[in-house]
Amino acid sequence: MSTTAQAHPNIALVKYWGKQDGTGNLPATPSLSITLDTLQTTTTVEAAQGSDRLYFDDKAADDPKILAFLAELRRLYDIPPLTVRTQNNFPAGAGLASSASGFAALTTAIDAECELGLSRSTLSALARMGSGSAARSIFGGFVALEGPAWEARQVLAPTEWPLTTIVVITSSEQKRIPSTTGMTLSKQTSPYFPAWVTSTRADFDLGLLLVARRDFDALAELAEQSCLTMHALMLSTRPPLLYWNTATMACIEAIREMGQAGLSVFFTIDAGPQVKAVCLPQAAEEVRSTLQQISGVEQVLTAGLGNGASICLS
Repeated sequence: MSTTAQAHPNIALVKYWGKQDGTGNLPATPSLSITLDTLQTTTTVEAAQGSDRLYFDDKAADDPKILAFLAELRRLYDIPPLTVRTQNNFPAGAGLASSASGFAALTTAIDAECELGLSRSTLSALARMGSGSAARSIFGGFVALEGPAWEARQVLAPTEWPLTTIVVITSSEQKRIPSTTGMTLSKQTSPYFPAWVTSTRADFDLGLLLVARRDFDALAELAEQSCLTMHALMLSTRPPLLYWNTATMACIEAIREMGQAGLSVFFTIDAGPQVKAVCLPQAAEEVRSTLQQISGVEQVLTAGLGNGASICLS
């Protein structure tokens, strides 16, 4: 017997970067995201003999982060040794939130396989222990993550305000400095980290209001500012965290030009060189056509708003 779950990555509009001191993998700031529907992680778990076994894309793997996550779960629940098989239909470790969809799918699959009967709020809190952003991928549509419980919640269902995201992949290589390491460095070395925490809390409150109003133009301005502020924090880290490449910059310029020309589109970028152009559905084809012509762009994907993590029924 085995259980398979699927989850989608999410893209933060009000960014999360940095963790609180202490245990529990608690974010330093609240965040607001959208869950995508085309990109997905599929994870299958089943009981194993002796010890845990991990496979990524059918290749045996040794991932300390997943093993530590499983050990943490076993402090709370009776979970046997497991064989875990995971596949993505998009590049992993390249700034496309693969850890978010990965830990959301893994937590959901374990809950069903071990018959734990956990609520979605509890699943969100558990997934967060593996990856802070994974808490949000338990839910679909617009999702908020805030304290004190640090369990995500859905703000709007996918159908309540349909948006399209054009995902521009400018490099499929794994980033040299993982997000967890980068967050620690930023907190330890950037003089701007306290200001980042303060400003992001204010941005989060404003973001919730703008989503409730369906105010695309104001949300676009807020999301771009949150993105640029986060990357300014990264650049002020020692050593600097520079994830962008020339194609990243070219995409930013193209998106800003389309926005200035009246097209409803804005950009956001996580810890990687990939660019996400969020737009109203009627603008999607023009945005996609423009971005896929930029030199250095490897692949362009189109995604709508997706649902939360779920079990795959055979």
